[in-house]
Amino acid sequence: MHSASNRDSLAAWPQGEGPGATMTKAEIVERVYEKIGFSKKEASDVVESIFEILKRTLEQGEKVKISGFGNFVVNRKRPRKGRNPQTGAEIVISGRRVLTFKASQVLKKSMNHES
Repeated sequence: MHSASNRDSLAAWPQGEGPGATMTKAEIVERVYEKIGFSKKEASDVVESIFEILKRTLEQGEKVKISGFGNFVVNRKRPRKGRNPQTGAEIVISGRRVLTFKASQVLKKSMNHES
């Protein structure tokens, strides 16, 4: 297990990361490993399991609501008319499902350093 001070320091960005940087799944695994104290294999399994559960839930068209974080929602787009930009020919753009994310007020405030 890691100390409380180490856990608290996870809020700070390591060198080379920060605004504009992209966090990868491997970095999420590393953060879980550091914060919780699982082995890297256990941390990886936890992260993979969470993402798999989220993916399956969204594939079924269900909403995922994470308190204090936000909502993932699958919406249906109807087929619509469009134009081929090269030829100008009218085409039908097929209907599809799209995933949207709406951040919670808690997350929005946290991102803007509001209390």
